[in-house]
Amino acid sequence: MNYPVNFEQKIGFDQIKELISSLCISTMGQNFVDKIRFSSNISVIQKLLNQTSEFTKILTIGKSFPAHDYIDVTHDITQLKTPGSYIEQHTLFNLKTSLFTIEEILNYFKETEKEAYPELKNIIDKVNFPGDLLKNAVKIIDDKGEIRDDASDNLRIIRQAITSKLKQVFQETKKAFEKAQKSGWVPENAEITIRNGRSVIPLKVSDKRAIGGIIHDESSSGQTVFVEAPMSFEINNEIKELESEERREIIKILLNFTDELRPSINELVEAYRILGLIDFICAKALFSIKIVAKQPIITHNKPVDIRDAIHPLLYLSHKEQKKNVVPLNLELSPENRILIISGPNAGGKSVCLKTFGILQYMLQCGLLVSASPDSEFRLFDNIFIDIGDEQSLENDLSTYSSHLLNMKYFLRNANKSTLVLIDEFGTGTEPQLGGSIAEATLEQLNKKETYGLITTHYTNLKLAAERMPGLINGAMLFDSEEMQPLYRLQIGKPGSSFAFEIAKKIGFPAHVLNRAKKKSGGKHVRFDHQLQQLEIDKIKLLKQQKKAESADINLSRMIEKYTDLLNSLEKSKKQIIKDANEQALIIIETSNKDVEKTIRDIKEAGADKIVTQEIRKVLDNKKEKLKVKQKKESPKTKELNTVNKNKKKKNHLKESEIIKDEQINEGDFVMIKNTDIIGELITIDGTDALLNVNDVKIKTKVSKLIKSVAPKFNIVKRKGYNDIVSDINEKMVNFKLTIDLRGKRADEALSMLQKYIDEAILLNMKEISILHGKGYGILREIIRKYLKSVDEIKTFGDAPIEFGGSGITRVYF
Repeated sequence: MNYPVNFEQKIGFDQIKELISSLCISTMGQNFVDKIRFSSNISVIQKLLNQTSEFTKILTIGKSFPAHDYIDVTHDITQLKTPGSYIEQHTLFNLKTSLFTIEEILNYFKETEKEAYPELKNIIDKVNFPGDLLKNAVKIIDDKGEIRDDASDNLRIIRQAITSKLKQVFQETKKAFEKAQKSGWVPENAEITIRNGRSVIPLKVSDKRAIGGIIHDESSSGQTVFVEAPMSFEINNEIKELESEERREIIKILLNFTDELRPSINELVEAYRILGLIDFICAKALFSIKIVAKQPIITHNKPVDIRDAIHPLLYLSHKEQKKNVVPLNLELSPENRILIISGPNAGGKSVCLKTFGILQYMLQCGLLVSASPDSEFRLFDNIFIDIGDEQSLENDLSTYSSHLLNMKYFLRNANKSTLVLIDEFGTGTEPQLGGSIAEATLEQLNKKETYGLITTHYTNLKLAAERMPGLINGAMLFDSEEMQPLYRLQIGKPGSSFAFEIAKKIGFPAHVLNRAKKKSGGKHVRFDHQLQQLEIDKIKLLKQQKKAESADINLSRMIEKYTDLLNSLEKSKKQIIKDANEQALIIIETSNKDVEKTIRDIKEAGADKIVTQEIRKVLDNKKEKLKVKQKKESPKTKELNTVNKNKKKKNHLKESEIIKDEQINEGDFVMIKNTDIIGELITIDGTDALLNVNDVKIKTKVSKLIKSVAPKFNIVKRKGYNDIVSDINEKMVNFKLTIDLRGKRADEALSMLQKYIDEAILLNMKEISILHGKGYGILREIIRKYLKSVDEIKTFGDAPIEFGGSGITRVYF
């Protein structure tokens, strides 16, 4: 039971229904939207939620679902139960078209495993209509809604006769027209035309009896008359008789089809009911996708624990304006059933109350909710609300009177299974008296063990929540330094209204504010201010701590990558030395040949001075060419020298700082293998170890550590913490959430993808897209085979249809 009568309008659920209705394809689906009802039956609610969740899965990762021609013909076919009645031609066309859609839906679920969509398949299994019905409808009516010529043998003969007669009419009319034209009876530029469905000849009024025949019409000027030729008149009469015969034959065909249809009318009505239900569930799923809704955990008697909840209407409104919504976290338990929310005006108290109210109502109406799937919702038998102004001139009802009537109803009908939502509790009358009545009401609701959310500015209600078991305070936080609300609920402490701060921000006269502070008592203002500011500072510190922890994790990953790179260089060193030795042998061998040839040439020349000089020049030229060649190959030599230099340094470090054959323990100084990184071992957790290196925490494997002595000075200059964070930030800025691999060769695409995935993991990305196109699906298959091998990837699949479908793979880490 819900209160008041206009509950859905108060909570905003009527707008939710309008949005869902607009997403329906048919009136059948819209009729189901009008039938949405509140329920406290957990099995019914779970069933409705499962149906919507399954359809959401179809729309996001499944193949294309039939979404056309959801036509309701139930009213028309129900009229056919009377014997002797027959289906109208347009109704038959709509029946055929919609039966095609039903058949497509049945085939869709036949091609999928029942385990994938169990609730939806249970619905579809109830559809039953004769398979020949659609086939016979197709034989009778075509895709333009016309009865086919071959719907019966007799109809085909009749239509052939009509076609032949029409040709005769045209020929006779044309012959008469040409005769009249030659005789000068036809007005200038006139042609054969149609009047009353018959071909006629335009004649001058003075010659209207020249050809005989029947006059059908005359022009507006009265100068021209339209005459049907005598021979055409007889043939047209025959055509009229054939058309009547054609109509009788069509009715006969429709009567026969209706007789075949009549026994299956009840099954067809049920099939169309299910078609409307599918349309309705699809609309709910589409709406769920729009508001990023999920299926939460449902309990009967356990605490309420809602995480990352957002008001669906507020989300859609802010989305259009490209603004963010601050999510709500809220807990209610048997020990703290009623939450008293206080805080500044326009700080989000009412939004908080309405968010919980509409999500709770949506859930108990079988809709997915815009909150974390880890949220736990408790089911209530009753939801009572007191929101807004119910002032009524007709009923002589003031604002406060309406609030009192609501409280009277709450006190009479509330119980353990009731949720009450009261906005601005106690307002509308003299504050002290209103606060006292509100406090007494609150005590009674608490005795009834009712659950609730109540917003207020009254201090006595905040104090009551501190002393009364079952009640707890909550505050909407406000940044008093920036002078702006944070729209974040904190449970456990009351909030301040920040009346003076808000008044100062809008430019209220300072001397009036100072006077007001003296009248109110400065202690209360200072206490509220300090309490709230402590909470703000706490939140800021937590955010900074999270940033630091994230940066430490990223730094650890980068160091691991640099270590792997160094290991790779070590492996390639032998190859570099081997290449260098081979080049040296080639140079020596070539030089020896050139020297021997030079000596031989000198001897053969008989040591002639001029010839000797020429031979030396040739040798010098070859020497210069070798130098040029060495310069070109110098990068390899440089790399070799660097590796050797690093090796010497490393050997020096190992000899002086590594303590061999000793077990490492917490508190020891250790070195990461194949690096110069030395730090203090903080903890060992199984195979993982946590190091402190220059006040930066690094995670690594125990197997990569060697016991060392405490470092006295930095042997190798490394990048500072800020530099590394800066590098990560730069990568984050330049990182794109989509990679385009279309047109790439398989090996090239795989290389690019591996680098892209590594970078995405390094930057803690939650979701990326891989654009590979559809084509023959070869590249898609190679990409997905690689994705299966990456442990950090949680799941992947086709993008939604509207975002590229099977041409894009969406990856979630």
